[in-house]
Amino acid sequence: MEKLTLSVIKADVGSIGGHLRPSHAMLERVRNRAAACKGSLLIDAYVGSTGDDIALLMTHRHGRGNSDVHAFAWNAFVEATSIAREQGLYGAGQDLLKDAFSGNVRGLGPAVAELEIEERPAEPFLFFAADKTDPGAFNLPLYLAFADPMNTPGLMLSPELSRGFRFVIMDVAHTGQDRVIELQAPAQLHEIAALLRDPERYVVESVISVATGEQAVAACTTRLHNIAGKYTGKDDPVMLVRVQKNFPATGEVLAPYALAPLVGGGMRGSHHMPLMPVPLECGVSYFDGPPIVSCAAFCVHDGRLTEPQDVFAHPFWNRIRDRVTDKAVDLRRQGFFGAAMLPMAEPEYTGITTILDRLQPSFTLRPGPASH
Repeated sequence: MEKLTLSVIKADVGSIGGHLRPSHAMLERVRNRAAACKGSLLIDAYVGSTGDDIALLMTHRHGRGNSDVHAFAWNAFVEATSIAREQGLYGAGQDLLKDAFSGNVRGLGPAVAELEIEERPAEPFLFFAADKTDPGAFNLPLYLAFADPMNTPGLMLSPELSRGFRFVIMDVAHTGQDRVIELQAPAQLHEIAALLRDPERYVVESVISVATGEQAVAACTTRLHNIAGKYTGKDDPVMLVRVQKNFPATGEVLAPYALAPLVGGGMRGSHHMPLMPVPLECGVSYFDGPPIVSCAAFCVHDGRLTEPQDVFAHPFWNRIRDRVTDKAVDLRRQGFFGAAMLPMAEPEYTGITTILDRLQPSFTLRPGPASH
């Protein structure tokens, strides 16, 4: 049988009240489009939202980057954009950065993650969707889940997991041809850590089992400012993670999100804020955030998806959300100063760089102290 492809494509194409959430009418249009394609182009599909983004999870046998599948998603987002404009919503079509579809949505604005797999008899996987943050938000959770036995005891207890995983890491500051490196854990653990400590530049694209050669993770690495040449909104990444058997267990992949790690994002995409695990269909609120991540757990069989299990809706995560709230408020007390905001080199700072450029001619050289 042909391999199964899991494709996630997500975009912000309009939102109620600012950057809060898409309208029900927009979601219904995309859901109706997806339902009409089941059994023809697509085997199955799930449509959801996280923050102000609409996400399409699709199963099919056409392979990664298929132009028909990508065109379907693009056209669905174009139709949702039309509804957003009719309703006067904010940021209509924001993530559709090009005027026309050109065969693949990569490089056009939407976030994309795709896995091509041979289905196991039981094929559980997790679909993560983040809003108000960038692809580097997944760096620490992936490092802990696939390389750290303090988080993942399976790396000691399972013979297959103990052989380790290959991390494919992309340099997202490189705006030309994709620049990637493959490093293997545990042998190159320190090298992996050295790169992933800079989540604004180095981002995990995929993780592959050393024991079987199977791909466990596909993550979005798109940075919108690399496409548009200026800040147009935060990147809002997606990720697919296969779990159990030769991969970490579901609980091992979810555990790192209890840390509420600080990530880039929040208001105007320009701050450090804690990442909040939230239920499905959750909007954003405080300070255009905080950055949020949802997770829908599925099993898939012959391309057919089960209903999603909303893993962050469990009562355990209520306490974590309280911790995120405390951390976010503490950071905001620091306002614009120092570590509360992203480094000056980040291109989100179009306003600040304009001010600094304007001030440069006014700097003067002060004579040094007289020599004695």
